[in-house]
This record gives sequence, structure tokens and C-alpha cells, in this order.
Amino acid sequence: MALPDADAATLDLPRECRLVHRVEYDAVYREGRKRAGREFTIFLRRNGLDRSRFGWSIKKALGGAVRRNRIRRRLREVVRLHRREIAPGWDVVIHPRSSASRTEFSTLTAELLKLLPALDSAKTE
Repeated sequence: MALPDADAATLDLPRECRLVHRVEYDAVYREGRKRAGREFTIFLRRNGLDRSRFGWSIKKALGGAVRRNRIRRRLREVVRLHRREIAPGWDVVIHPRSSASRTEFSTLTAELLKLLPALDSAKTE
């Protein structure tokens, strides 16, 4: 069953919600702050936009291409499903740990959402 166009638009992760250029990543690393958890280290920086943008950096040390792509797909899915719960106006770079490919999806989701700025705490950050 295909989703209507209005629903499909709310479930995708459009290009404007992704960090795509090295300059954007460098700015987050240079000017942002760092938070760490069991499964991830994330870097945050205010971007002054009406949306948050996300990127991930997955080292070759985490495994072969298949394993790294699995981690990347899992991260993209968490962000895609919960994008509306994350406060707008942030650039976020996610660095997963090696266990991110084996951890249950619900645990990954809870861990990442705990580290990201939420809508209700956006005023205090």
C-alpha cells in the first residue's frame, strides 16, 4: 500500500536536513560542543536555521563496508522517524561506536534521542 503524498513528505529525510559538505562538518567540530553516550558521540552546533541538519561519520575501524552501511542506515532511520521530536536550529554530527551495528534498534533510538536537543528543552539550550 502506497502512502499519500502528504504522508510521504513527512517521513522522508530531505537533503536540506542533511550535512553534505565538508565545510559544514568542520564548522560543527570547530565551533560546536560534544556529548557522549554508550553508543554515540555527537557534536552539536547552532545553525540559525528553522530546521536541524544531520550528518554521520563512520570510521573504517568499525568494520567493513557492509557493517558501516548497516550502522549508517540505522542512524538515518532513527533521525528520519524522530526528526519532528528534535529541536530545530542545530547541526548534528553523529559518531557511532562499534556496538551500534549490534544493539537493538529501540535502544539505539532511546540513546540518540537522549543526547539530541529535544523540542521541550530547546529554550534552555
